[in-house]
Amino acid sequence: MGEKVKQWLLIGGGALLGSISTMALLKLFPRLFQNLQMINMTYSRNTLSKINGQESLLRGGAKDDCLSGTLNMSNFMQDEVVSEQLTRNIQFFGIESQQKVTESFVVVIGLGGVGSHAASMLLRSGVGRLLLVDFDQVSLSSLNRHAVGTRDDVGIPKALCLQKHFSLIFPECQIEARVQLFDESTEEEILSGQPDFVLDCIDNIDTKVALLAACVRRGLRVLSAMGAGARADPTRIRIADLRESTNDPLSRSVRYRLRKDYGISSGIPTVFSLEKPKVKLLPFKSPSGEEENPSDYQIVPGFRVRIIPVMGTIPAIFGQVMASYVLTQLSGLPVHTEPVVNLDLDHYRVLHQRLLEHEELVYGSTMQVLVDVEEVMYVVKELWHGRSARDQSEKEVGRKMWRSVNELMLVRWDKAKPAGVSNLVLLKFKEVDEHESTTLDAIKENEPEFYNMVTQVLRRAEKDFAL
Repeated sequence: MGEKVKQWLLIGGGALLGSISTMALLKLFPRLFQNLQMINMTYSRNTLSKINGQESLLRGGAKDDCLSGTLNMSNFMQDEVVSEQLTRNIQFFGIESQQKVTESFVVVIGLGGVGSHAASMLLRSGVGRLLLVDFDQVSLSSLNRHAVGTRDDVGIPKALCLQKHFSLIFPECQIEARVQLFDESTEEEILSGQPDFVLDCIDNIDTKVALLAACVRRGLRVLSAMGAGARADPTRIRIADLRESTNDPLSRSVRYRLRKDYGISSGIPTVFSLEKPKVKLLPFKSPSGEEENPSDYQIVPGFRVRIIPVMGTIPAIFGQVMASYVLTQLSGLPVHTEPVVNLDLDHYRVLHQRLLEHEELVYGSTMQVLVDVEEVMYVVKELWHGRSARDQSEKEVGRKMWRSVNELMLVRWDKAKPAGVSNLVLLKFKEVDEHESTTLDAIKENEPEFYNMVTQVLRRAEKDFAL
């Protein structure tokens, strides 16, 4: 009798579990079916057009034509499946900040090893609208670094390849794919619509410079990727202003062209590697093995045919770094990137010793110095980026000025407080005398912007050290 009761209990429990699963699936399937219908409708409305002499498969409708069947952006977080898919992001950013990400529109131009990974993580992080632009096709040799491409995708446009895979990962995202080359004739079409961010993942100098100049002219936020090929050390990847990027031939060329052709010398954040390229462009050889002229094989004038040897991990990390930067910017999460400051420990020891000598001279004692060499390193590198507090403007700072500490020293901001991490400013010798002869009230009255900037920087130290 007892065995029959157990059997009936098992049958009843299984039936109950099956009912719950069925109800959940019935609730989920209409959504998925609706999304699949919208994807099919989208492709059925695709049109073939000629752009730059090439056929381009574009999503039907204008860029502002939101798909009526997809979820409204403002209601994303109310959808059970979407909110569950983005749970870890919501826990990290908070619901309001994640909503900002979800309501954002990002343009990614160049969908190779860097761009495909950047776009993929923006999608997986819940960006609600993506415009993907690239004129090129997926090749077999690009699969070592492409984010989603497979052998079945070889030969199809990179933009359409990403659109196809992305629609399966996060179908609620409004994805527009353009098989286009960015130039003056396509600028309006690609950059209109007030995107919240533009990612430059182009490896051609002419096109890259044109895009960056257009973004600056239009007032669009842009993040530019420099050379990721021929590198192997992921620990040397940095984010910094274009004028601070070093050891990168692409950065050097882009800087020169922007300054020469457009008068732009700074103000563009870039992702680059401090590592010098380990290998050079490979020579172009025909199937017979003889070296030939690469320009004879160019599909698009100005684009290289020769190959840069690439270890696929580095472009992928470049793309991940770009996505991380953009997501924190969109969400409003404060992140302080590591500054590019080429000082060694001896430099920090010199600055610490100068502080001690200055305290002895001005205040008659070093008892009020509350920092050691390690904390001096934090103040100089993290707070002041190796520059004088009065030279924090990117437009006024030379790329190499931080390489010497010959004319820099730390002094108290507020002379009534001890020389601690939250009360030290880095100044040039000639600025120190002026600072010591004035008061904070005078600085606040006569230089309110400078006063507020320094106050904000020192508050960061208070937060970092829980003071």
